Amino acid sequence: MAIIRRLNCFDYPKIKKMISYLGCDINDKFLKAISEEPAGFLNSILPLKFKFKSESYILLEEDEILGIITIAPTVGNPYKINITRLIFKQNLYDVGKQLVEFIIARYGAKGAVTFNVIVDQSHDELINLFMEGCGFRHCSFENLWKLDNFIPQTHDTALFRHCQNSDAKDVAMLYNAELKPHYKHSLLRLDTEYKEPVFAGMTGYYKNRYVSENSGGITAYLSITTSDNFNFIIDISLNNGFEISYDAVINFALSEITSRKKKFCAFLKHRQYTVNADVFEKYLHERNLNCIQTQCVLVKDFYKPLKQTESPLQIFQFGELSSN
Repeated sequence: MAIIRRLNCFDYPKIKKMISYLGCDINDKFLKAISEEPAGFLNSILPLKFKFKSESYILLEEDEILGIITIAPTVGNPYKINITRLIFKQNLYDVGKQLVEFIIARYGAKGAVTFNVIVDQSHDELINLFMEGCGFRHCSFENLWKLDNFIPQTHDTALFRHCQNSDAKDVAMLYNAELKPHYKHSLLRLDTEYKEPVFAGMTGYYKNRYVSENSGGITAYLSITTSDNFNFIIDISLNNGFEISYDAVINFALSEITSRKKKFCAFLKHRQYTVNADVFEKYLHERNLNCIQTQCVLVKDFYKPLKQTESPLQIFQFGELSSN
């Protein structure tokens, strides 16, 4: 009989054996996450609104681990749950389906209202698992463009300052105004999602946040995120009512990274669900940049728990670029 329970440190030997043939980077990152599970005990007993770390669950049958799923609450909005990792034995897609449905039922009962997952567009069967099997819908796409040999037309640098918690409401309004109308219901962000988290040092990534402003208020928001201190994701939100050069914003972001790291890889996030997505894409092509990753944004709004149904290793790491 199959059971699903929370992952704990005593599962370490089985997990290590299960993923032993994977690349060292994936191995090391995942095993490190497992080794931190004891520290996550406090997180596991907290109400949903106070959770600050990711949580993993495993599906076992006759003491054999057939699948693993990891979720993380959205910083500043714990009622928006992100599925960040799904691993199951080769071709056992029903195991993946059961794990996803378990997460929806468990966290939906705790008060979660939205479940998100970002899947590489090449994984057709996995996309079908979420959409056909678990009721997710395809919202849009997110792309990463690598800043290889970036040659700006201007070397102006935008004037930014560090983002403060007092800026959160204005930044949220800026981001939400960028959304195309039919995506607002699913992708709207709260101002609390732009505030520095209390447990910032315990997250699995490091993020620098900046804003640009004039007498009319905040005109641009910029975040630079890294999970390995080598690959940096640059995300930009601009007020369409003001003329702000992409070159200037990117020059500033690269100067900030360069001041801390001499060797790194930088990527621009291109969100196709924004009103200026086509303008930004045209700019990226004009700079001869390459899109190196396209991912589908899948969303499920929780209304009631799904009924569980019946139905060698596959691993899917969701979200943004993984380092090599």
